[in-house]
Amino acid sequence: MQSTMRWYGPSDPVKLEYIRQVPCVNGIVAAMFEIPVGEVWSENAIVERKKRIASHGLEMVVIESIPIHESIKLGTPDREQYIHNYQQSIRNMAAAGVFVLCYNFMPIFDWMRTDLAHQFSDGSTASKLDHDVISSMSLAKGLTRLPAWANDFDAAAMQALGQQYIERGESGLLENLAYFLNAIVPVAESCGVKLALHPDDPPWALFDVPRIVRDSNTIQTILELHPSPNHGITFCTGSLGVNPNNDLVQIIRQCAGRIHFVHARNVKITAPKSFLEVAHPSQYGNVNMYDIISTLVETGFTGAIRSDHGRMIWGETGIAGYGLYDRALGTMYLRGLIEAAERQRVI
Repeated sequence: MQSTMRWYGPSDPVKLEYIRQVPCVNGIVAAMFEIPVGEVWSENAIVERKKRIASHGLEMVVIESIPIHESIKLGTPDREQYIHNYQQSIRNMAAAGVFVLCYNFMPIFDWMRTDLAHQFSDGSTASKLDHDVISSMSLAKGLTRLPAWANDFDAAAMQALGQQYIERGESGLLENLAYFLNAIVPVAESCGVKLALHPDDPPWALFDVPRIVRDSNTIQTILELHPSPNHGITFCTGSLGVNPNNDLVQIIRQCAGRIHFVHARNVKITAPKSFLEVAHPSQYGNVNMYDIISTLVETGFTGAIRSDHGRMIWGETGIAGYGLYDRALGTMYLRGLIEAAERQRVI
């Protein structure tokens, strides 16, 4: 497995020269958030980002992510241009020498939390999701009290989008994903790009807006939409781990050969549909990280893995979940598990 860390670009408080000092990390998971959703990522822009990363002795190995325009998810008539742009972005990333694309199909908002700085007794902070807080809110009010979502829609636009998704339902959203995959998977195949669909975070409907990448059954349905081995998933222990009904080891076995990227983080379920993000070691949450890594090694996964959503510790400030210190600690914990699992497999 290749150890990587996510880097948010030149404005990221965590500098590439600091990431370079984390033992065993030689890969960067990068994106270009300055490009508006739906526009083409040019080959030149990707090459320039890749060169900047390489100048620090690191390699850009995963793009996370090229956002998908809402028109594609909704299946509106103008989706064709956005799909065309997405196809070209895939070609351009391959031409630039990057061959893994992590992306998601979450409607309206990306990952959702109700607090980005929940404080633990030791003084560290991390994100949390409280279902009671979510239940007290509505799209009509604009979700102004929530700290993060993917796109900056006002209340009216958010409510209108939400209603469109509700009317389409799970079946409509799945149909639009199938249409999108039929357009992009052949392009990915032709240029050697592995598509790694990220599970929904959290993996349940929010404000009655459907989410369709939630568990073993929905993932199997999605993998069966297209038989290409280039069409696969990002296995995220945190996104899937907040549902106590998800058997993470079983999902790894089920998806063997179709897992193209791994996000490793731990979560502690505090109530139904409520959770905290915690330190990476198994003892702190509900994710048995030893079993996860052992099964990944056993099933032959050799791709990129990154420690995900660390706490803020030792007075560090920055992008919530993406400080340096705890992600570095998590990376070293994961490396220990990987080394042990790989040696046991050889024996």
